[in-house]
Amino acid sequence: MLTKPKPNSKFSILFTFLILLSFLIVVVRSSDVAVEGKESGSEEGLDDLEQLLAVDEQLQEERPEQQSEAETVSKAQRIVVELNGDNTKRLIDGNEYVMVLGYAPWCARSAELMPRFAEAATDLKEIGSSVLMAKIDGERYSKVASQLEIKGFPTLLLFVNGTSQSYTGGFSSEEIVIWVQKKTGVPTIKLDTVDKASGFLKKHHTFILGLFEKSEGSSGHDEFVKAASLDNEIQFVETSSSDVAKLLFPNLQTNNGFVGLVKTEAEKYTAYDGSLQAENILEFLNSNKFPLVTKLTDTNTVRVYASPVKLQVMVFSKSDDFGSLAQPLEDIARKFISKLMLIYIDISNENLAMPFLTLFGIEDAKKTVVAAFDNNLNSKFLLESDPSPSNIEEFCFGLAHGTVSPYYKSQPIPDNQNASVVAVVGRTFDELVLKSSENVLLEVHTPWCINCEALSKQVEKLSKHFQGFENLVFARIDASANEHPKLTVDDYPTILLYKAGEKENPLKLSTKSSAKEMAVLINKELKSKDPSAKDEL
Repeated sequence: MLTKPKPNSKFSILFTFLILLSFLIVVVRSSDVAVEGKESGSEEGLDDLEQLLAVDEQLQEERPEQQSEAETVSKAQRIVVELNGDNTKRLIDGNEYVMVLGYAPWCARSAELMPRFAEAATDLKEIGSSVLMAKIDGERYSKVASQLEIKGFPTLLLFVNGTSQSYTGGFSSEEIVIWVQKKTGVPTIKLDTVDKASGFLKKHHTFILGLFEKSEGSSGHDEFVKAASLDNEIQFVETSSSDVAKLLFPNLQTNNGFVGLVKTEAEKYTAYDGSLQAENILEFLNSNKFPLVTKLTDTNTVRVYASPVKLQVMVFSKSDDFGSLAQPLEDIARKFISKLMLIYIDISNENLAMPFLTLFGIEDAKKTVVAAFDNNLNSKFLLESDPSPSNIEEFCFGLAHGTVSPYYKSQPIPDNQNASVVAVVGRTFDELVLKSSENVLLEVHTPWCINCEALSKQVEKLSKHFQGFENLVFARIDASANEHPKLTVDDYPTILLYKAGEKENPLKLSTKSSAKEMAVLINKELKSKDPSAKDEL
């Protein structure tokens, strides 16, 4: 028997339906408003932004003690405009300067950079910069990101009148601000009062100061500004006030025509004593802008590698062990300023330390290691004695004067007794190959080489075949663990025949040849010197 639903059941169903419908309408309208806000003209969007920021500033004035770090970050992030598929072209074409951060939600480095980018946006707004700071989710808006030539994450690009240029500065908020200012036509900051200088010192810790009686028109001033325009990393400050200059650079001895570098490290104040020419100022800056001992980090690696000081001494050490070396290393660095650069790398940071240490064949370093690279000569050096301050100083002296021999990796000297194929290492390459009076057929291989194992079997077969040939030695060397200046091989495996009396020009054999073809070639090359040579395997 069917029963009619009760009136209150009908009402409940209808009421529930209306509630759901109302909710959907609210969601759709909210979504429309959000899209409309994104799609509206850049001027309207920026006006809304200015109003929100004005409210923030008013609230901060009313209750500055309640301004939390989260609120500060939230305010900074609102200054950065979110780009999407609809507003990107309009905003880039409609603004003279647009700085774009391409990021991906899953990218850890993007997550690290975004708050610094937001802080830089806040600082730029406070100093009246006209640059529009924007970001785009390159994963969500992949087509737009591709059009902007964002090929990885994070990517920073500056658009000047619609044309992009890659970002080449550092990744702190201060470094971003400096780079953007210089690229948007503000190479120097002018400070004319002590109050302004005091405010400047609260935010800037590394800068180069220029004191000029005439702010414009003097040759020294013009060269200073030119140098500022050519540099992308350091903030240049100019003033005509000796009071301002003395606040920024205490113990100043002149009232005109002065240039000096200020840093936070041990060598905090460094005066420039050369001629006021842009190239000379930049040379002074490049030689002195790093700390006496630079700690390598994930954020400064590009700057360190790009340093004009190409002879770089690296101290790999645990942070606790480095404490006793820090002061002696600074004293050593003072003696070799502009000649070499001292760099500290925390040995426990494997991502930074191991790529260098493996170049020396060091896979598991448990104590301090001192090494050096000459990036001009592509040479590397290793301090093989105890890394005491005196030995490190002697090592640096030898590097600066070219008396330290380059380092080449080598495995321990093996026992080759009764071996049909002799194992050669870096330390024995001269003795067993170059200085040997015998003909040497050398197999060059690596553990990761796909075809090396098959070739090794052929070499073993050849060595047994030529066992009675007295003037021919079969040898092999692992190129991943051994180096020699006379062994330059680009592909693996490689077979080289070093003929007696012609060791400077080894003959390269085809690794695609069969064992028999190799035997015929060896006989052909050595036949005239030894009648016992044979072809048949």
